[in-house]
Amino acid sequence: MGKPTRWVTETGPEHSQWYIDRFRRLAAEGVDLAGEARLVDTLVPPGSRILDAGCGTGRVGAALAARGHTVIGVDADPALIEAARADHPGPRWLVADLADLDLAAAGEPEPFDAAVVAGNVMAFVAPGTEAAVLRRIAAHLRPDGVVAVGFGLDRGYRLADFDDDATAAGLRREHRFATWDLRPWREDSDFAVTILRRPAD
Repeated sequence: MGKPTRWVTETGPEHSQWYIDRFRRLAAEGVDLAGEARLVDTLVPPGSRILDAGCGTGRVGAALAARGHTVIGVDADPALIEAARADHPGPRWLVADLADLDLAAAGEPEPFDAAVVAGNVMAFVAPGTEAAVLRRIAAHLRPDGVVAVGFGLDRGYRLADFDDDATAAGLRREHRFATWDLRPWREDSDFAVTILRRPAD
């Protein structure tokens, strides 16, 4: 593991359990937690190999696995990975730091057709590692692989910096929306969902 993530430095020791309990409660209440997965499912062929980067408790990856995809989920928080393994058997859930991600070393050498980076992950990585995170995600994609990234714009990571970091990682922006259900992007939007692609050439 590299530098401590903002998930660790900007929250208290009870935050992970609060987060786990929150999503378990929402699931028990029947709240729709699969919006990100529905979007990603439209971007790839059936039976694709998908990286859930910053998977948290596994809700997005589990929904993609239920749609027939092979999912590998990674998160730096061992408590969240433990919850994902308990609540969503099927996908492989791994503790890993996105800034130095090396899934080949963890026995997953095959490239991915897509990656999803949901739940404000980019705002919670360690300060100064955002570009490295995007580079490591891109390095795990096959040529022409796609990345869907969503985060709130009130969390300290400027959208212009994200765009620069994505370009530096070799990713090309294809689309931008204001929500995961594809509402149009506007300059005053407070959330951004960006679809990126690793060029095939």
